[in-house]
Amino acid sequence: MKSNVLTIIKKEFDRVFHDRQLMFTTIILPGLLIYLIYSFMGSSANKMMQQNSEKNVAVLVDNLPQSVATTLQSLSDNVTLSESAFGQADIDALKDKNINTVLVRFPARFDELVSAYSTTDSMPAPNIEIYYNSTNEATQRIYSIIRGALGHYEETISNRFDINRIDSPETHFNQADEEQVSGQILGRLLPMLILIMLFSGVMSVAQNSIAGEKERGTIATLLVTPMHRSELAFGKIVAISGISLLCALSSFIGIVLSLPNMIGGMGGADVSFNYGTSDYVILFAIIISTVLIMAAIVSILSTLAKDVKNAASLCMPLMIVMVFLGIISMLNNDISSNIAMYLIPFYNSTISMTALLQHELGLVNAIVTIGANIFYTVFAVWVLTKLFNNEKVMFSR
Repeated sequence: MKSNVLTIIKKEFDRVFHDRQLMFTTIILPGLLIYLIYSFMGSSANKMMQQNSEKNVAVLVDNLPQSVATTLQSLSDNVTLSESAFGQADIDALKDKNINTVLVRFPARFDELVSAYSTTDSMPAPNIEIYYNSTNEATQRIYSIIRGALGHYEETISNRFDINRIDSPETHFNQADEEQVSGQILGRLLPMLILIMLFSGVMSVAQNSIAGEKERGTIATLLVTPMHRSELAFGKIVAISGISLLCALSSFIGIVLSLPNMIGGMGGADVSFNYGTSDYVILFAIIISTVLIMAAIVSILSTLAKDVKNAASLCMPLMIVMVFLGIISMLNNDISSNIAMYLIPFYNSTISMTALLQHELGLVNAIVTIGANIFYTVFAVWVLTKLFNNEKVMFSR
């Protein structure tokens, strides 16, 4: 019995270690992927934080008291602090997320009010107002630093003042409107979910459609029928895309229907009224063009595979690419203005969806993204046709 068990163990070890592809995907790939993903996430987060810390932010202070002047003047190397009175027009200007400004208003005679205030008083404590835009990463960072510094000072004097106390429902210190907040949340979340859902649907269908037929031997029947191989390739891609889109559609509908509750619970707006018909049409066109190129590439990999199991191994690196792109959309919401970025397959779909959800996608960039994806799909159909014409590839088992 012992010898039989050892024989089985040896057989299984030989099967794995003599198959280079299986050994790579089973033993080497998991650790390599964890290293790459976490290293990429760490470097991306550090790079984003460094970029935000290098942006110069103007801090305008109205009625700057002597007691906190030194504290505010030593906030950060990239902060330009100046004493200046500001009005409602300056506050409203912060609604533009591209303005790197934070406004701080102290009550007149702040030091005297703080000295005279007692926690037993019926009157409210002196209130410091800080106006900013949370969708601007640089100003959000400086706001957090200022609030932290003032909060520390407040603790040293026994909580004799408040920071951003809301005295009425009309009081808004964060000048990012609900549309910007919800757009930022969606821009971080949805592109990753859409890419993964689409790719999962494509993989589940394409591998069985081509590699599965090769494994069962039924692909030979299709190849001898009186049709051009290009028609077979295009038909496969369209069918795979259509079924994959239907697979992802139910999940996508579930996400969209849950978004109002989710965004509302996170302090955002009701997303139902944030996007027009044209936005949904462009989003749908981007999704269609993305699933087409996904189906085309997975079809090529499935054609090169010997069976379904082998196809899954070949598609694994592409799945990792989808994860990387999803991580990029979550870590970085800066919209690229370089038109060349919209020519990179899959990445163009990610930044286009992010820009669309943030109401910043230009029509030209949308057209370039969709056009590039269609071009790559046509090229992939040509490659798939060549593979279908290669008997060695089609009948390798």
